Amino acid sequence: MKYTPLSIPDVVLIKPQVFGDHRGFFLETFRQDDFETHVGNYHFVQDNHSKSTKGILRGLHYQIKQPQGKLVRVTSGTVFDVAVDIRKSSPWFGQWVGEILSAENKNMLWVPPGFAHGFYVMSDEAEFSYKCTDYYAPQHERSILWNDSDIAVDWPLDKEPVLSAKDAQAITLVSAEVFK
Repeated sequence: MKYTPLSIPDVVLIKPQVFGDHRGFFLETFRQDDFETHVGNYHFVQDNHSKSTKGILRGLHYQIKQPQGKLVRVTSGTVFDVAVDIRKSSPWFGQWVGEILSAENKNMLWVPPGFAHGFYVMSDEAEFSYKCTDYYAPQHERSILWNDSDIAVDWPLDKEPVLSAKDAQAITLVSAEVFK
């Protein structure tokens, strides 16, 4: 695998080596020793999988306690995946990075604890899979508004996104609980 730190260097784009022939393909999606060498010593405790249709925007989510690092990938379709640094002590506080993840490119994104995370579905459907470093704790979950002008994510929208009721009620970064 090739590990490339992004403009916020704690967020890492991971490009797996894909072996393909007339029968299909094979790739490793995770290898603990390799991950520790290139990203850090994290322990994953939960795997999640979601399916969404075109125009769905999920996020920007985080847990203020029990923060989750997420290793994300798309197994079907295409999404624009975003990580926002919400660590007040970070030189990148309030900045974002985004990558297109798809079943075709097979890339993964490491979103460390201390970041808000979200994605927008660009294809007709997308299945999104991710490993988490801590358990889901709904009592600690928070949402930052997807279109907060202080963050100014450049979402590749072709129409107004479809949000959950929770995400429609999200707050701005300036009003949000953040990490030290």
